[in-house]
Amino acid sequence: LGFNKVFDTDFSADLTIMEEATELLDRINNGGVLPLITSCSPGWVKYCEHYFPEQIDHLSSCKSPQQMFGAVIKTWYAKKMNLDPKDIVVVSIMPCTAKKFEAGRADQSASGYADVDYALTTRELGRMIETAGLAFNALPDEEFDNPLGEGSGAGVIFGATGGVMEAALRTAYEVLTGEELKAVEFTEVRGTDGIKEATYTIAGKEIKVCAASGLKNAQAVMEKVKAGTADYQFIEIMACPGGCVNGGGQPVQPASVRNFVDLKGIRGKALYEADANLPVRKSHENEAVKAVYAEYFEKPGSHVAHEVLHTHYVKRGKYSK
Repeated sequence: LGFNKVFDTDFSADLTIMEEATELLDRINNGGVLPLITSCSPGWVKYCEHYFPEQIDHLSSCKSPQQMFGAVIKTWYAKKMNLDPKDIVVVSIMPCTAKKFEAGRADQSASGYADVDYALTTRELGRMIETAGLAFNALPDEEFDNPLGEGSGAGVIFGATGGVMEAALRTAYEVLTGEELKAVEFTEVRGTDGIKEATYTIAGKEIKVCAASGLKNAQAVMEKVKAGTADYQFIEIMACPGGCVNGGGQPVQPASVRNFVDLKGIRGKALYEADANLPVRKSHENEAVKAVYAEYFEKPGSHVAHEVLHTHYVKRGKYSK
């Protein structure tokens, strides 16, 4: 299809966790705005800007994996490969239609150029493959290109509701305790239920979490945040029921399938199985992520990391764009 390099968004999902776990611990330890709410679902973020504008300080300042990836490609990678960012075209392949709006946000241009130039859905990619006459199932399997083709199991489960929460907890645990987390599965936040709650004690700190998917459930959780009755430290919200695996850009199945098969459950289960079979299951153990910090960002939450990997939000109100 004409691409020179194909990278894996699981890499930038790991990068997101490094920044978000650091932000969570900073807010807990230094009296920041709590609960911290995830910001990787652009449909959810825009909903919050419109319907809960006074609560946007709860949103993590971290860009989504899509936007972090584009920012890294046009800063660190461009410098490493001696490329001018204006000559790089970044195209994302996503399960989400809201990624198109996100890519066009004015604050998503760390290099001076748009972090992501074009956002395509998985459905659109399928049509492009068909139009190009490619026998996709006959193509040989290949690895992603390096150095941005490495992802951990924590990055893989981002696509399922509760996955971002679980990935962040895996890293937060080891940062807080300084000990190896041997049981890496936080099953209480797994599954396709609309709202899931759990409480974990880590290094003597009690951390209450909530994972919600679907905007109806997001509204219910946010009404509690607005009223000051949400006793959580960390909330994950996904606009789509079941998370990104059920995104609006995914292939549309006929009624004979979608009305009788739990597609989001099956897709989510596949992600957790992939995670279980990977040798690296924690974001902070991803060697490619370590290299990017060592060579460019220094450490999670650094000044340069905030310049490139973080963003801000807009109080839009109900009737603005």
